[in-house]
Amino acid sequence: MLYTAYELGHTALTPFRAAAELSAQFWKSPFNPAANNWIGRTAAASLDLFESMTRRYGKPEWGFDSVEINGVDVPVTIEIVRRKCFGNLIHFRRDEAALARAHKADEAPVQPRVMIVAPMSGHYATLLRGTVLQMMLEHDVYITDWADARNVPLAAGRFDLNDFIDYLIDFMGVIGPKAHTMAVCQPGPPLLAAIAHMSATDDPNLPSTMTFMGSPIDARKSPTVTNLLAEEQPFEWFEQNMIQTVPAPYAGFLRRVYPGFLQLMSFMSMNSERHVDAHYEYFQNLVKGDDESADRHATFYDEYLSVCDMTEEFYLQTIRDVFQEYRLPTGLLIHQGETVRPDLITDVALMTVEGELDDISGIGQTQAAHDLCTGIPAEDKIDYVQPGVGHYGVFNGSKWRDQIQPKLAGFIKAHFDEAQEKEFLKDKSAAAIAAE
Repeated sequence: MLYTAYELGHTALTPFRAAAELSAQFWKSPFNPAANNWIGRTAAASLDLFESMTRRYGKPEWGFDSVEINGVDVPVTIEIVRRKCFGNLIHFRRDEAALARAHKADEAPVQPRVMIVAPMSGHYATLLRGTVLQMMLEHDVYITDWADARNVPLAAGRFDLNDFIDYLIDFMGVIGPKAHTMAVCQPGPPLLAAIAHMSATDDPNLPSTMTFMGSPIDARKSPTVTNLLAEEQPFEWFEQNMIQTVPAPYAGFLRRVYPGFLQLMSFMSMNSERHVDAHYEYFQNLVKGDDESADRHATFYDEYLSVCDMTEEFYLQTIRDVFQEYRLPTGLLIHQGETVRPDLITDVALMTVEGELDDISGIGQTQAAHDLCTGIPAEDKIDYVQPGVGHYGVFNGSKWRDQIQPKLAGFIKAHFDEAQEKEFLKDKSAAAIAAE
């Protein structure tokens, strides 16, 4: 009922939102003599604020078609290389001729293939736009693009944490062996489980490295407000209060989900004063005519307020296995009938990255991967804590670009075999020609 009420409320506001947009255009019109005085700017700002706070934010676009490398504008084609019901694998294919020019070479350099595992935690993969852009400077980048569960028909079946693990194994098979993987936040445990399973089964597509960034590998360490909420409430409370039924006319009609709007409300309530202040500052900037500051606010919240639903089974299993029973670090996680054993990983180098001020995944939760992966030699492990950043700053912003990403790039480079990569690409090309 809550989901239906939410949709009805949004629908009821539609005429008011349309009226606000029209009225804002009136007050901003160059033909309106009051457009540039305090009254006109205040009226327009108030209407803009109302419209932005009541709008439905859809899935954002990636918003780029090129990346600047060494002063050269390199075109980028965003292509889906693996399409599945609950998520796709996207490849950011850079133009090889332009890439060669950027490196002043006759042909494009061979660079590491990297799969970024985006979180399935209420936001779209585009939240990692800054992560992708920085990684593309030196890497051949792929990313997981998870579907909004409310748009997946019931006929597609269920999707839980174990299915997430299977998707990652499948995606790594598409990218090929000796690639490099990095999980941002929530997907840390399933990526570690996927690589442990691949190690146990001698999967030929095992990656060369795995990097975990602000991930709850062991949520018992330095528990945050989010962790404490999951611990304090019984599992049944989440079943009864967090799960809703998708209403018509969505394609996922009758699917049971954890709605994105509930996740958004939870996130915003944790820092409510900051969000209120940000919107008030946005209003003031509109009145003052500070378009640059207003645009920065709009850009951030257009992304932040774009949310998607998770399936009931994925959300509840994550709550139970990761945040209540800690099945991965305690050796109780089962996948495909077998216990997940990170200690069996021996040939995949490990890097962990944490933010000193992270209020989502506390210090030590990501570092726990080192204690679990006892089969990896010490020289193939790196642990890094970035001073002065919170959760978002671990994978985006100036410190990500200037300090964290260069260390990550160095880690990947240290475990990258260019000759081996050339041989792989040669075989892949030959296989593609044969298939034609």
